[in-house]
Order: sequence, then C-alpha cells, then structure tokens
Amino acid sequence: MNEAVLMKTGMKVLIEQLGNINAEKFVSILLREPFDYTEWRKNNLCVGMTIEEISKEAMEIYKQANRPG
Repeated sequence: MNEAVLMKTGMKVLIEQLGNINAEKFVSILLREPFDYTEWRKNNLCVGMTIEEISKEAMEIYKQANRPG
C-alpha cells in the first residue's frame, strides 16, 4: 500500500470509528505530542491478554477484513 492510499484509508477508518471531530483531535494530538508507537504498543496493546486471546482476536480481524463484499 503506498503512502497516499494508506493515509486515505487511515483517515477513513478514524472518521468511521471516531467521527469527524474526534478524528481531527486524534491527528492533532499525534502531531503535537512526541509519540513512540512501539513503546505505546508494548504498554497498551494486548496488555493482560493471553496468547490465545490475542490469536483469537487477530483471526477475527483477519476474517472481517477478508470477507467478500
């Protein structure tokens, strides 16, 4: 996926999930705050989940992303 497509897709997802105003707020926060995604991911993403739970969630996301239509 090239950068233009990635940015368009990312903004579409943000707007769908957060709405226009909160999507813009989110982008503003990312731009003004120093942000280390790798460190954030280690401390926030999947914290307290078992490997089985992470795997199950990943498979569900994969299935949804690859559904026809």
